[in-house]
Amino acid sequence: MVEVAREHGRVTIGEAIKLTAASRNTLEQHFRALVRCGTLNQHGSGRGVWYDLR
Repeated sequence: MVEVAREHGRVTIGEAIKLTAASRNTLEQHFRALVRCGTLNQHGSGRGVWYDLR
């Protein structure tokens, strides 16, 4: 998902689901890990959340 954020400036969970066909729960875990390690910034919460590169 880092590549998508780099290309488009930001990425949402919904976009990631469409691109990967992975489950929402799996992707949310990956996004949380990327935020924790400092790769992505999280903006907002709930259904409106989106991520961009740090």
